[in-house]
Amino acid sequence: MNVRDSEAVEALLVANGHMSAAREDDADIVIVNSCSVRGKAEDKALGKLGLLCATKRDRPGRVVGLMGCMAQRLGADIFRKIPKLDFSVGTRQCGAIPRLVARAISGETNICEIASPDTPPDVPDAHGESGFSAFVTILLGCNRRCAYCIVPDVRGPEFSRPATEVVAEITELARHGIREVTLLGQSVMRYGIANAAWADGTVSPNGFTEPFPRLLEAVAAIPGIIRIRFTSGHPSGCTEELVRAMRLFPNICRHLHLPVQSGSDRILNRMRRGYTRADYLAAAHRLRGGMPGFALTTDVIVGFPGETVEDFEHTRTLMDEADFDNAFIFKYSPRPGTPAAAMKDDVPGEEKMRRNQVLLADQDVRGEAANQRLVGTVQEVLVEGPSLRNEERWAGRSPGNKIVIFDPPAGLQPGTVVGVHITRTAPQTLYGECVP
Repeated sequence: MNVRDSEAVEALLVANGHMSAAREDDADIVIVNSCSVRGKAEDKALGKLGLLCATKRDRPGRVVGLMGCMAQRLGADIFRKIPKLDFSVGTRQCGAIPRLVARAISGETNICEIASPDTPPDVPDAHGESGFSAFVTILLGCNRRCAYCIVPDVRGPEFSRPATEVVAEITELARHGIREVTLLGQSVMRYGIANAAWADGTVSPNGFTEPFPRLLEAVAAIPGIIRIRFTSGHPSGCTEELVRAMRLFPNICRHLHLPVQSGSDRILNRMRRGYTRADYLAAAHRLRGGMPGFALTTDVIVGFPGETVEDFEHTRTLMDEADFDNAFIFKYSPRPGTPAAAMKDDVPGEEKMRRNQVLLADQDVRGEAANQRLVGTVQEVLVEGPSLRNEERWAGRSPGNKIVIFDPPAGLQPGTVVGVHITRTAPQTLYGECVP
């Protein structure tokens, strides 16, 4: 979501006469897009802002700004921490940044523009030259109020963009060569629930009545869009109707990132996640039952207040039962103002680290086993370009969102779909050879 916001702001600035700098050192304007999900993210953003503002001693005309969740959370207090910061703008206000940059260039400083979280969002549809893949925001904010999460406070309540706007934006992207889109929302399956994204009240051509499957249906019909992804999911949204939509349209990828956070019902209740272990596993079963070979990835928090060794072991067994293709493991850190911040953070740091490492090791074994099952298959790979580690080899992604490394045939271009025969694997990577 932050990548999408950053891209939109860059495109807006270019449209207002600025030029994108190739390197940070060359830039006259530098904007830090901040995240507040974890304390470490805020610490890194504050450190970066301090270093950037220090460069203004030698470059007095340089403009340094802050946007995003940390700006929203801190408000004007950010200027006590970073006195030389030129401007700070909160969430849901990306469209205001060209105007704030102009004010800073004219000599104003310490400009703070923080709207109430209830303010209707400004959602620019501007995109940069992003090649063949694009992010598209469809839902802003979140109404779930999980105990550990600061997002509802800094991103505000849920707001679904009108379906006509979303479809028009993606249609225009396809006209400019975009082949893959990822639909974004903090709880993306709640699209259209909080406000009327579909105004006509009709049933879709394929009989869908739920707003999110209806949107998937409309996007799947856009000429040129060969892959559709969406994130992040929630077990409550894994309905039979969603599974039917994903099964019906082959350009909807057979992959979902579905955060679980814990495998213990007691901890899930303390987290206010709104589902049980059984609910989560039932959702995973619906997805995989409707689409064999479906890839499932997740997020897990270790060391949440009150998590015992027994609770942790419940998480380990759930992860085995769900058989995740990949998992992102985070050590719990309290966020100011959240319900969990008032709970005793009683899991020692070294124990959080131990649990983190145990789950990572488990996932390496699980991921390797899942990938080994693909050896000998031919995967359809959307080509991204040269591999980061070896430019002589190229990389792309399978429909299951697995990274695939291969030797490119002559003349291959990013955005092309190729068949790759898988010959070997690693826990998070497939390797193979292109086939005709």
